[in-house]
Amino acid sequence: MSDDYAERLRANRREKDDFFAEHPQSPIPPEHRDGFDGLDYFEPNPDYRVEATVTVHDDPEPVEMETTASNPVRYLRIVTFAFEVDGEEHTLAGYRQEGDEGAIFVPFRDKTTGQQTYHNGRYMELEPDGDLGDGDAVTIDFNLAYSPFCAYSETFSCPLPPEENWLEIVVPAGEKAPDIE
Repeated sequence: MSDDYAERLRANRREKDDFFAEHPQSPIPPEHRDGFDGLDYFEPNPDYRVEATVTVHDDPEPVEMETTASNPVRYLRIVTFAFEVDGEEHTLAGYRQEGDEGAIFVPFRDKTTGQQTYHNGRYMELEPDGDLGDGDAVTIDFNLAYSPFCAYSETFSCPLPPEENWLEIVVPAGEKAPDIE
């Protein structure tokens, strides 16, 4: 991994720390912001920045995701990403809410979930250039995996990764579980 990439990632993380510490829309409750000294991350790791092959679902199936509140939320499974980590094949589904354009939502769990990372899983968002087609290659960067806002405050309701996005591997990349007291 180029030093340049690792530095950009660190700069992005510093920006997020500043937002969490100071912004009125920070998910960290105001009474905890003074004690907040930055999020905890795994070191940038190029092994968890993988090329994935896209399968597009032309007739996307709806998926009901449970949430941390009691109201399930409905997404459409629009793509499946196939990729390798340590020589093993894995897949993750990507979702959008009906009528949404823009980023593809990729919630997931892995073997760090509930140990080094937030117990309800982590999220990634992919911003493809233009429409994806079958067989397209995209980069999935687990170094950008983050904890949802409900990890910091119960006032947020967050979708839980569906079972099809539970990886049976350790992904020591991205954000670690928040240490908010």
